[in-house]
Amino acid sequence: MGDNGRPIRISVVATPDAMVSPVSGLFEVFKSVGAIAAAAGARPEPFEPFAPQIVAEDSGELEGASGLSIVAHHGIDEVTETDVVVIPSMAIGDDGNWVPGRFPRVVDWIRAMHEGGATICSACSGGMLAAETGLLDGHEATIHWLSEEHFRRRHPDVVLRIDEALVVSGEGGRLVTSGASTAWHDLVLYLVARYVGPASAQAVARYQLLQWHRDGQAAFQVFSAPTGHGDAAVLAAQRWLGEHHAVASPVDEMVRRSGLPASTFKRRFKAATGQTAIGYVQRVRVEEAKRLLEASGDSVEAISYQVGYEDAASFRRLFKRLTGMPPGGYRRKFRLPDLPGV
Repeated sequence: MGDNGRPIRISVVATPDAMVSPVSGLFEVFKSVGAIAAAAGARPEPFEPFAPQIVAEDSGELEGASGLSIVAHHGIDEVTETDVVVIPSMAIGDDGNWVPGRFPRVVDWIRAMHEGGATICSACSGGMLAAETGLLDGHEATIHWLSEEHFRRRHPDVVLRIDEALVVSGEGGRLVTSGASTAWHDLVLYLVARYVGPASAQAVARYQLLQWHRDGQAAFQVFSAPTGHGDAAVLAAQRWLGEHHAVASPVDEMVRRSGLPASTFKRRFKAATGQTAIGYVQRVRVEEAKRLLEASGDSVEAISYQVGYEDAASFRRLFKRLTGMPPGGYRRKFRLPDLPGV
C-alpha cells in the first residue's frame, strides 16, 4: 500500500513490440497479490495492495509482437499520475538489435511520470525503451544478455551490469531493471517485497512458482565470438582455436601461426574481439565445458581435461568466475531431466 493508504498504481506499458505473456503475467500477478498473501497467512484478510493497469499510446485493443491482442485500459494521455511504470519485454532482432525512435510519445510520458515521482522499471528488452528516455544514463542497469553489444554501443553512459538479473539504482531506488525473459519474475517479486513485504513476496513466489534468479544471467549467456572485425590474421586464429582449444599453450600457438610478433598479435586480437587472447581462450573452453555438462555424464574432472585444463580445481574456479556457479550446479540447472518418450 502507498503511504496514503491507497493501492500502489502500477502502469504496465504496451506497444506493438510488446511480448504479450509478460504484459499479462505482470498484470495478473500484481492483481493477485492481496488474495495470495491473505491465503498464505502473510496478511490477516484479503486486500488490494496494487492497482495495475495496462497503458498504451491509445486505449483499446492493439496487436502485440506475436500477433496476439493486448487490451490497453488507458491511453497515456489519460494517465497523468502513477506510482510505478513497468516496461515489459519487447521484440528485438535475433542479433539483439533495437530500432530506436519509434515511440516518442511513450518516451516523453515515461519521463514525465518519473519527474512526477514514479519508479521506472523495465523487464528484459524493455530496457531498450527505458534507455531511450535518458533516465538510465550514469546509473547501473541490466538487460537481456543478447542485447549487450548493441546496448553498450547505443547507450555508453549507462553502467551496464549484464551478469545481474535485477538491478536497483537511481535516487531513491526509482530505476529498476531486470534481465532476460523470465527475469520479470525477479522484478515483480522485488516490487511485492518493496511495497507489501517479504512475507507476501515469498507467498506469491510459492503460489505462482516464480523464481529469483539469484545466480544472475552469466550462466545463461552464450559466448558469441565476434568475426566481422575484418582482421584476417585474428579470424584465422579464432577458427583454428575453435578446433584446437584444448591444446597446451593455445595463445603461444596462435601467435606462432600468425607470423606476427607476440605483442602485435595480442594487440590486434584485443582490438578485433574485445577480449584478451587468454580471456578469449577461457571463454571458448568454458563454453565447450557447458555443452559437455549439459549433454554428457562425464565427471567434472574429465570435462576439465577435455577442454584443456589438467588442474580441475583451477577449472572449477574459472568456470564459477565466468558463469556465476560451479560446474556441478550448472549441470543440475541446465541438463535436461529424463523425459518419457524423448
